[in-house]
Amino acid sequence: MIGDSWTHLLARRLVRPLVGTGVTPNHLTTLRLASGLAACACFALGTNADMGWGGAIWLVSAVLDRADGELARIGNMMSESGHRYDYYTDILVNSAFFVAIGVGLRLGWLGDWSILLGLLAGGALLMCMWWSELLERRSPPNTRAYEGRWGFDPDDALYLMAPFAWLGWLEPVLVGAAAVAPVVAAVTGIRLLRLMSKPA
Repeated sequence: MIGDSWTHLLARRLVRPLVGTGVTPNHLTTLRLASGLAACACFALGTNADMGWGGAIWLVSAVLDRADGELARIGNMMSESGHRYDYYTDILVNSAFFVAIGVGLRLGWLGDWSILLGLLAGGALLMCMWWSELLERRSPPNTRAYEGRWGFDPDDALYLMAPFAWLGWLEPVLVGAAAVAPVVAAVTGIRLLRLMSKPA
């Protein structure tokens, strides 16, 4: 299913010139993985400069997150192995983001609690992504675990982490994620259990 969010449309325009050039979706996924982990390393250092650089690199990684899938679709290069690589990359990078900012914010007003909040938010997001993938695989075609609205997907919120980092707003983001992500994970897990309990 081709995404129809604004970020999918933007990524589609950006990668169209790459079709037929030898650049593959896996190349972009590898760049997404490298840039995402580099951004997390910056966030974990915690200085204002590192937060600024982390936000900039994170924005590039977020664009690449859309770009690999769009190149696969418009270039007719979709594969199960490529999907798995993209999926595990997303789980690692997105979960590591919250762990990294938790480490980086430990010298702020949250103190060492930021590390625990980062682990909680990152772990809960990992479960959300894992269980949502299982939910979608066991559902009818084109079913999505989390529906978007008005041209935005729920994971588009990750783009906002860059300006939040630049503005110094990551503390409330971390607190909110630690409060909300476990609830979303629990709801997703319950939905998956109900689906698995239905007769085939």
